[in-house]
Amino acid sequence: MAVEVKDRDLISIQEARNLVELAAAAQDYFATLDQAAVNRAVTAVSLATEAQAERLARLANEETGFGRWPDKVIKNLFASREVYKYIKDLKTVGIIGEDPGQRIFEVGVPVGLVTALIPSTNPTSTTIFKALIALKAGCAVIFSPHPSAKKCILETVAIIRKALEDQKLPADLVSVLSMPTKEGTDTLMRHPKMNLILATGGKAMVQAAYSSGTPAIGVGPGNGPAYIEKSADIALAVKRIFDSKTFDNGTICASEQSIVTETSIRKLVMEEIGRQGGYFLPPGDSERVEKILMGPAGTMNPQLVGRTAERIAQMAGVTIPPGTRILLGQETRVGQKYPYSREKLMPVLGFYVEDNWEKACLKCIEILSVEGAGHTMTIHSKNQAVIREFGLKKPVSRLIVNAPAALAAIGAASALPPSLTLGCGAIGHNSTSDNVGPLNLINIRRVAYGLKELEDLRPSPAEADPSSPRMTTEQSDPAFDELVRRVMERLSQV
Repeated sequence: MAVEVKDRDLISIQEARNLVELAAAAQDYFATLDQAAVNRAVTAVSLATEAQAERLARLANEETGFGRWPDKVIKNLFASREVYKYIKDLKTVGIIGEDPGQRIFEVGVPVGLVTALIPSTNPTSTTIFKALIALKAGCAVIFSPHPSAKKCILETVAIIRKALEDQKLPADLVSVLSMPTKEGTDTLMRHPKMNLILATGGKAMVQAAYSSGTPAIGVGPGNGPAYIEKSADIALAVKRIFDSKTFDNGTICASEQSIVTETSIRKLVMEEIGRQGGYFLPPGDSERVEKILMGPAGTMNPQLVGRTAERIAQMAGVTIPPGTRILLGQETRVGQKYPYSREKLMPVLGFYVEDNWEKACLKCIEILSVEGAGHTMTIHSKNQAVIREFGLKKPVSRLIVNAPAALAAIGAASALPPSLTLGCGAIGHNSTSDNVGPLNLINIRRVAYGLKELEDLRPSPAEADPSSPRMTTEQSDPAFDELVRRVMERLSQV
């Protein structure tokens, strides 16, 4: 008599194993196709997901409760349309580069099978993005969705699979774990046929990816300060920070998490913040909000992520003025115990004031050293010397200048490569500092013709003699030789 298996973890593990086998077979076939066929697949997926951008945005907002669906439409269009425009002409399979003079050419080789972990904050847009870059690289991808965003992610994958089928391509090039559990995801990541993990999510998820034994591209937390320097256009700086921090209620990890400014412009900055809908919480109310920003485990409170300032204030039991867009807590302290100095994917900012730009520079580094090292920060300034100093010294992979961080860091409002996976480099314990794209999902095979024989590499008798001059007569410079003679002559007289 057959025994019905009701354990979710066992079902999830078996589903993961089945998906890997199907995806591996689909990728084996896909790897035989040329660049034109790969491009057709990418175009089809781009068009299909672009057409469903609004519906998927509404689904994501309804299921998770995070953010604002109109902003999620923009993110879906960014992933389906703008990312496509950037990657469509890239050479990723077959011969992708050649140097006839040096007799070498390069071949793009897909890494193969990819596991993609998807967060609940940007579920549909990240799924679209990762599907496009994986397909462009000639890979197959299996998604492991955050359980709280499973329905909208499954629907996104269904749209993608239909687009592939319409192109007479295997739908199993893109698949999804329909019963996501920790055990099922771990099975995907550790499967012998898995070639790479694309991890976007919380710290624990990214650490699990890196410790799986499978090569991984993970991204760390954001905690970017926004520095308003005294030469900045203060009104425009505040506008850009608010545009970024309120976009989808702050769910993009590159969004600003604190403001740092200077004593000389403190009053002007605070007044402008008030004019644009920011509210500085009085000390008692600031403490009430601070207490709920992090959960019992010391991580971000999921009940506040992507909520409005009004909702956060209600949950904290404080009253705020009508029309408040962002809550600000005035702070001097930095550390794990001080939530205003940490990542807050919601319209809440810490506010710091320092005497000058040098001290502000150090404060930004201090904030990043607690959380967010290697990710992103912003400077608003007209002083090119200060901007360059920040560029030289800040431990980030993206320094955004005079722009809304959330949109500029992902490449929507800057010339950075468009991406929804932002690497933090070695300082952020990541394998790359790139805005991740298709070229991160291929290996490059270099085919090099010989240019020399062994005898060409042997030194001549004169070169092999340590006492022989390194510069031949033909290479010597008489003027330089005369200068050397005079210097040596003077030294002998000292």
